Amino acid sequence: MTPSKARVAVMGAGAVGCYYGGLLAQAGVPVTLVARAQHVAAIARDGLVIVRAERRETVNVAATADVAGIAGADVVLVCVKSPDTLAAARDMKPHLSADATVVSLQNGVSNADAILGVVDHAVLAAAVWVGACMEGPGVVRHTGRGDLVLGVPRAGALRRDARLRAAAVATMFESAGVACPLADDVEQVLWRKLAINCAFNAVCALGRSRYGRMARDAGTREVMAAAVRETVAVARASGIALDDDETLAAVWRTAEALPAQYSSTAQDILRGRPTEIDMLNGHVAKRGEELGIATPVNRTLHALVRLREGGDDLSGG
Repeated sequence: MTPSKARVAVMGAGAVGCYYGGLLAQAGVPVTLVARAQHVAAIARDGLVIVRAERRETVNVAATADVAGIAGADVVLVCVKSPDTLAAARDMKPHLSADATVVSLQNGVSNADAILGVVDHAVLAAAVWVGACMEGPGVVRHTGRGDLVLGVPRAGALRRDARLRAAAVATMFESAGVACPLADDVEQVLWRKLAINCAFNAVCALGRSRYGRMARDAGTREVMAAAVRETVAVARASGIALDDDETLAAVWRTAEALPAQYSSTAQDILRGRPTEIDMLNGHVAKRGEELGIATPVNRTLHALVRLREGGDDLSGG
């Protein structure tokens, strides 16, 4: 694959998939979005709309609700919710081109390994640093950042020249104006992102607050910091080198960079959809239990989000 000739498909094109797929399409990369029917209909009628600050841009891009739309793609960006990863990998498998590269642009630390267990292709993983939400059918709003950190998961290091493919994919994103450095150890990057997600996602959903206000509240900062310290402890016990102070500093930088962001967990609850909390605070709690590490804050946040997912008694939900 050469970056100038790559054909890209986005599997599960919600906010993240539409944003990056749209930027690639703007740069001249042939892109097909595999998305929900309401987004496909809107994109077919009006194009994909990307809103940044007060600027609205319309991008002409192919879209379909059929997984067969990934056929012929050189690069498949997997953007489905983490609980749907295995099902998506199985659905994709018969349609993947023999030499396709699969890239996980998802929350959590185990998605790439799950995909590796289903397909025979090279699989990469990226930590996604973007604030984005679907404002309506076929309309994605960008609220901050937009960079990726890309790498080869340890379990797939020897598969199909994965490191060369990672370099090519990074070049493709960079050519579209997306900063995409390569990480020697992407697992470390993913766990750092997981720690940040564990600080923000559940608290944002439960507190109904955006990142900037969360970080300004002293009591909330203590809860967020405790969730991060637990996650770092579990990461270290899992063979991932993370530092408490560096990871906490990354949390507060995220709040500064994305003060208006509302977490994906909060967005899912508002829309009445299942969240990824099992793969975030829930993953830390489960892994901590396996390793004999106490994770009371992550366990509590996980339980409360699961409770909130079940409905709102006060509103009759």
